[in-house]
Amino acid sequence: MSAEQDDRMEALLIGIDAGCLPVLEKLWDEGRLENLEAVCRGGVCEPLESQIPPWTPSAWPSMYTGVNPGKHGVFGFVDYDGYDWRVVTGDSVKEHSLWTLLDHHGMSSVVVNVPVTHPPDEIDGAVIPGFIAPEDPPCHPEGVLEEVREAIGEYRVYPAYARDDQEWTDAERMDEYETLTRMRGEAFDYLAEQHEPDFGFLQFQKTDTVFHEFGGDWEKIRRVYEAMDEQVGRILENHDPKRVFVASDHGMGPYEKEEFRVNEFLREAGYVEATQGGKGMPSWNPIRNQLREGNDDDTWEPSLTEKVAAGLAKVGITTKRVGSGLDKLGLQDMAERYAPDGVVRTASTQVDFPESKAYMRARTELGVRINLQGRDPEGVVPQSEYEAVRDDLIEDLRDIEAPDGEPVFEEVGPSEKYFSGPYTDRAVDIVTVPNDFQHFLSAQLLGEQFDDPTEPWNHKLPGVFAAAGEGIDGDSVTDDAHLFDVAPTILAALGLPVSDRMDGRVLPHVEETEAWNYPPYEVDEASVSAEDADVQDRLADLGYLE
Repeated sequence: MSAEQDDRMEALLIGIDAGCLPVLEKLWDEGRLENLEAVCRGGVCEPLESQIPPWTPSAWPSMYTGVNPGKHGVFGFVDYDGYDWRVVTGDSVKEHSLWTLLDHHGMSSVVVNVPVTHPPDEIDGAVIPGFIAPEDPPCHPEGVLEEVREAIGEYRVYPAYARDDQEWTDAERMDEYETLTRMRGEAFDYLAEQHEPDFGFLQFQKTDTVFHEFGGDWEKIRRVYEAMDEQVGRILENHDPKRVFVASDHGMGPYEKEEFRVNEFLREAGYVEATQGGKGMPSWNPIRNQLREGNDDDTWEPSLTEKVAAGLAKVGITTKRVGSGLDKLGLQDMAERYAPDGVVRTASTQVDFPESKAYMRARTELGVRINLQGRDPEGVVPQSEYEAVRDDLIEDLRDIEAPDGEPVFEEVGPSEKYFSGPYTDRAVDIVTVPNDFQHFLSAQLLGEQFDDPTEPWNHKLPGVFAAAGEGIDGDSVTDDAHLFDVAPTILAALGLPVSDRMDGRVLPHVEETEAWNYPPYEVDEASVSAEDADVQDRLADLGYLE
């Protein structure tokens, strides 16, 4: 082996958000994605089962740590302090990432656009955070984002338009999707050239977003995936990694049955109390535009206008009533276009968390939280009644039938069936898995329990995993690869010990290595407290806090 070959990247991980075999195989049948197909056909390629819940902010940390959410601490888009919420960040992840473990062994990494990596780890190499970071995130090393922009012309985390911006045409939006995809590849290509890393991790997000924004529009899906494949080809040609891995956080598919509004069921069953006012239901959506504009805020507080809207709602003047009147005047479309999202949130009927016995906090958690005394600030369910209340509620949820007579849920069970570790107290108490992921779950209080799905395309459990290159056994077969298996398998492929805290296993495609007790993940509480204070100061400066 020549010295030049020795300098090749040891392993490249290509992350495809929502990547799954039904989509990839259809594109391959059309003769598209030749670069990705060459990787997948040149080694092993198989379904990769996602976790519960199969959503980006929890699933990617599970992939890059190899542990379940009960061990890394992220269960959804938002984290909770009592009944209040804030959007998760990289500091919310309480376990070592794949690249920090590699750093422990003296191996360097370049990590580009991976979700929930802001603020970045300080490693030998470079990190540009992705989804849920602000538009101009701190990167590692300091100044590297400016360096990348100077080298490739521009780099953005988010589209230049807001999702609800009606002035952008579909054609312009698709051009922006392709631009963002190109930026990912060019940034990684540049950083890999500069740092010559042992490990590279490049994630593509728009392969997921195109489904959420455009449903099953196949032409738009094809364009995004082809743009991604072009960048994959560029990187493979320029860096010729010894081993290539492909993995997704979950799959994607149509939701062909009705949306089910869990909190409406719980309200009718006597578990949920309702109110108006406050922040609205937990979500990262109200600060998404703030992040896109570069504001490094991880929470949101109603403005004066939004508080007024909430006050009017309490006396019966709601956005629904106003909307009905505007609709009669033919002005509803204009109102929806110009009304601030926060006004709609605060003036809508919401779950009164302190007064409720049990509720769904956020739909992406896939479950119900019990308002427990001694754990939750104003818990109403005594510890002595917890098990009985939970058992009764599990049975009630299992019995729910859709309008077609089929069960809404495939599984309803206690959280300990799905989560283990030091952070399980942050999880829901009851996990609710939709039947074949055909029912969109909603936490909103909108009157009816069933309606047409808010998003007709959404996440499915089967994603994709592929591996090719040195030391990969292309003849090995497994039908139960799991999201947690990705990190230990890559470590083993590099001849390194896996962490004995990992829930995943080394897949049979590579030779298994021993397990080590790596140093525990340590949280710098002083640093976290200082950052929280900084966030509050910034919110006060912006007028969000008094």
